[in-house]
Amino acid sequence: MAGRVLHRAGRQPLAPVDEAVISGCGRSEQEWSRSAPLQTLAQTSVEGLLADAQRLVVVSPHPDDEVLGCGGLIASLMQQRAGATPLLILSASDGEAAYADDPSWPPDRLAAARRQELIDALAALGAASARVVSLALGDGALSARREALQAALAQQLRASDLVLVTYAGDGHPDHQACAQAAAAAAALCGARLVQYPIWAWHWSDPDSAPFLRGALKLALSETARERKRHAIAQFRTQTGHSDPAPRAPILPPWALARFHRPFEVFLP
Repeated sequence: MAGRVLHRAGRQPLAPVDEAVISGCGRSEQEWSRSAPLQTLAQTSVEGLLADAQRLVVVSPHPDDEVLGCGGLIASLMQQRAGATPLLILSASDGEAAYADDPSWPPDRLAAARRQELIDALAALGAASARVVSLALGDGALSARREALQAALAQQLRASDLVLVTYAGDGHPDHQACAQAAAAAAALCGARLVQYPIWAWHWSDPDSAPFLRGALKLALSETARERKRHAIAQFRTQTGHSDPAPRAPILPPWALARFHRPFEVFLP
C-alpha cells in the first residue's frame, strides 16, 4: 500500500513510499559503508544537537526504535551531562503485534516483554533514571490514530525540549505517523524537532538517499558504542534470543549491522 507524499520543513517533498519496500534483507551494511553521501556527512556533537534544550524527548513507534536510532546519543548524553539533562521516552505503542502469527507471543505477552526490554536497554545505556511513558495506541494502528497520538504527545512536550522522532519518510506507516504527529505537537508548543532514520536504511539507495541531504553525523565513543550494543541486545524478543525464540526475528544480524556503526545520523 503506497504512502502519501510527505513533507518535512527545510527539505524537498518525498516520493510516496510503498510498504512493500520493507521486505527481504534490503540494502546491506557493506553497501552503506561505500556510500559517499553517508561518509561525507557534516559532523555534529551532543552539545550541537542539544543546543539550549533543557530536556531530551525521544518518541518511538515501538520499543527498540529509540535505542536503534538514538542509543549512542543517549549513552553519550548520560556520560557527558551526568543526568543534568532529563530524558523522557515516549513509546507510541508497545510493539505487541510484531509476531501476530506466532502463538508463542500473543499481544499481551509480547507487550509486557517489550516494555521490560526497553527498561533494561535504558539501564544498559546508563539512563535508568529516564522517565518512560507507554501511550499504548496500538502497534500497526498509529496511522489511523494519528490525531490521538498528536494530542497525547502535545500533553507531554514543552517548548524547551529537543524532540527526536523517526524519519517521516521511513517507509513504515507507524514510523511515518509518529513523525507527523510529533512534528505537529512540537510546532504547537514550540519545541525543536529532529528525526532519525530506521527502515530508510533498508530500502534507500546508498548512492542517492534523499534523507541524507542536510543530515548530520554524530560520532560515538567506544564506550557509547559498546553501551548501545549491550542495550540493543536487551531486546531479546526482537533479536531472536528470547525463550521461546520467535520464528522470524524482526532484527536478525544483517539488520542490526546498520545500528552497530560508530556513528548515528540525525535529520534536523
